[in-house]
Amino acid sequence: MPETAVKTSVTELPESRVRVEAEVATAEVERALTTAARAIGRDMRLPGFRQGKIPPPVVIRRLGRESLLDETVKGRIATWYAAAVGEAGIAPIGEPDITVGDLPAAGEPLRFTIEIGVRPKATLGDWRGLEVPRRAAVVDEDELAAQLEQMRERNARLENQPDRAAQLGDFVVIDYQGMMDGEVLGDGAARGQVLELGSGRLIAGFEAGLVGAKAGEERRLELSFPENYGKADLAGKPVEFDVTVQDVKAKILPELDDEFASSAAGFETLEELREDIRAQLLLADDRLAEREYREAVLDAAVARCEVEVPQGLIEARSKEAWEHALRSLAEKGISKDAYLQLDQRPEEQIIEAGYPDAAQALRREAVVVALVEAEAIEATEEELLEALADHVEPDQSGKLPDPKKLLVTLRKNGRISELSENITARKAVDVVVAAATAIPASAPESSAAPGDEETADEQDPPAPAPAD
Repeated sequence: MPETAVKTSVTELPESRVRVEAEVATAEVERALTTAARAIGRDMRLPGFRQGKIPPPVVIRRLGRESLLDETVKGRIATWYAAAVGEAGIAPIGEPDITVGDLPAAGEPLRFTIEIGVRPKATLGDWRGLEVPRRAAVVDEDELAAQLEQMRERNARLENQPDRAAQLGDFVVIDYQGMMDGEVLGDGAARGQVLELGSGRLIAGFEAGLVGAKAGEERRLELSFPENYGKADLAGKPVEFDVTVQDVKAKILPELDDEFASSAAGFETLEELREDIRAQLLLADDRLAEREYREAVLDAAVARCEVEVPQGLIEARSKEAWEHALRSLAEKGISKDAYLQLDQRPEEQIIEAGYPDAAQALRREAVVVALVEAEAIEATEEELLEALADHVEPDQSGKLPDPKKLLVTLRKNGRISELSENITARKAVDVVVAAATAIPASAPESSAAPGDEETADEQDPPAPAPAD
């Protein structure tokens, strides 16, 4: 869509809200109407025309311009809303209230109005010369031991136990067939499946029912599928499994010694391996401490600034954060209902509990934007290209797109602002941190493991997936 396809004017309202008067250019309206008519015409049948070859003007006359335009507007309003927000240069918060005016006659533009909350404005205080505690990085010895244990687990071997009864933690090789109401379950069978007893991979009672079994033993397990089982036709229903244990295997962990350090990680001694893990943990915790310090410096600056955050914005931002968390959980296969069942709080209470974090996040954003303006901070061409290069993905042929060409496209489509704002926000925090002085702080009792790149505010709520 051309950048001039939507023109706007902005009126500020109380409570950090704005009214945006948007006008979609006549050419854009007609282009959208023609596109919709062409799509309909592909499936339309009319005497005298080949299927798929009906011209858009014929489709428009046949269906009626007003009726087709009404559907076109409904289908395109989200796109035009996004274009209007970009053109107006606002940072929307919460759900918009969109009012579409009368459908335009041919040759007339479409007008609609948006009312929505926007990021509050900050009045900067004396943010220079802050003294903020920065803790020293520490190594969590329990985490070090846990990483060594994980290495042992990865290098474990399975040893046949022909005469010993299976125990929790053992692996069994099994054949099984499920039956319900005397009929065989078509997809409830397996042969030669390797199963760790106690892993929770199969339905409740299955693994426990094999504890004590020996190689060659047959057992019948009378169980029930969970109420929340993935297949609705099986959920909560009783089932029988005939199981044959082919083998019982014990997991043998290697000893923590120099030989293990050499074979598992290429170090000459176990102490060298420990020191390498310790160095990684120390580096990871130092990075975490730096992120905590930067956030603390920004919060100290925020405390010296004036930012009025209306309650409506806080509620809207907390709801947005909750919806973002739900999308993250869904990507991990965790449903909203499953998480709510685990959390045991109503959705409204979870959102309300997020109000303090939402309010502080809005204050931070307002101060950062004010700093960007006050310090005339800009994103350079090199920084934009570097940011794009870090996020581009190869196309179907495996070729990486040219960041320079991608940058041109983003500018043409008016989509460069978000990328630029991310860069200038980081640079604004850099400025505040550079002007601050770090003072010693006591180290926490424990620290994060390597790879933990999220702060507490950014982490998704923990929610294990329900077992099928």
